[in-house]
Amino acid sequence: MQTVHRLTLEDALVLLEAAEAEAERIGVKETICIADDGAHPIALHRMTGARLTGVEIAIAKAFTAAGHQRDTHKFNEPPNGPALPGNEAFGISHMHPGKFAIFVGGFPIVYEGQVIGAVGVSGGNGEQDKAVGAAALRAFEEKIAPRAAATSG
Repeated sequence: MQTVHRLTLEDALVLLEAAEAEAERIGVKETICIADDGAHPIALHRMTGARLTGVEIAIAKAFTAAGHQRDTHKFNEPPNGPALPGNEAFGISHMHPGKFAIFVGGFPIVYEGQVIGAVGVSGGNGEQDKAVGAAALRAFEEKIAPRAAATSG
């Protein structure tokens, strides 16, 4: 038997707010998706002026990070990224066409050792997407996780 922790819409809105604040601070227009543990979007925000294509990309990054329980960029980081040519998961992105992203911008949300959701970020370069995703994860650690621990303990 296992206890399952779930993100709420209210939690997702806290993460979106932190991510958008970071995007504004660094001057990039992003689309941010917060997904649940089943890799389904809870909340999606496309900042004014962000690319239209960012919506599907952010959703795919969140889907991949939640569903495969790892940062999306780790799939193709040399030398052992599993999705690189010659490695064991080469071609994995074709398993869920249009939904599986193996480039930077997807980050699992972990609570008590369990992946409970993910953040997907699209619109900047790799470093910008990482910074915006990190801001959402920091907000989780600073605002959501302590509140969850206080109510479950």
